[in-house]
Amino acid sequence: MRKSFATILEKHPNEKRDSLIPILQEIQDELGFLSKESIVEVGKHLQLPTSKIFGVATFYNQFRFEPIGKYHIQICRGTACHVLGSATVLEEFEKILRLKAGETTKDGLFSIEVVACIGACGLAPVISVNGEFHAKVASESIRSIIEIYHNTKKKKKVKAGKKK
Repeated sequence: MRKSFATILEKHPNEKRDSLIPILQEIQDELGFLSKESIVEVGKHLQLPTSKIFGVATFYNQFRFEPIGKYHIQICRGTACHVLGSATVLEEFEKILRLKAGETTKDGLFSIEVVACIGACGLAPVISVNGEFHAKVASESIRSIIEIYHNTKKKKKVKAGKKK
C-alpha cells in the first residue's frame, strides 16, 4: 500500500462505511484519479467488496479512473454556454490539442472534460483550467489560452477574446 493511501485511510476508522465518499475524494485529490489499487485498498479498509467501492465511485461523475493532465480544461456545456457557442470552443480545443473530450495529451500536459454547468452563466461561454476561469471564450482566443499554460514560466491570466 502506498504511503499516501495509508495516511488517508488512517484518518477514517474502518468501521465507518459512511466515510467511503470522503476517502475516495481525498485519494482522488492526492492522485488525480482513483487507481485500481486505491479501490482495492479502500475495500479492504472498510471491509467492503471492491465491486461496492467501484459501484459507488462510478455512480458519481466527479470520480475519474484515468490520470488527467497537468492542466485540466473543463468546458461548460450548460444552456447559456451552449447558446453562446461552447460547442465551437470544444471543437477548437480538440483540434488544437489533437484529442477528444475525456482524453489527455500524450505528454500528460492537457486533458479536456465537458461539464454540464460550471455555474458561471454570466461569463458564457466559460471554461475552467485547474479552477481558473476564462470568460467569454471565443475560438480565436483558444491558442493563447493554451500557450499561457504550455509556457509554465508565465504566471499571468489570459484575457479571453470577446465574441463579435
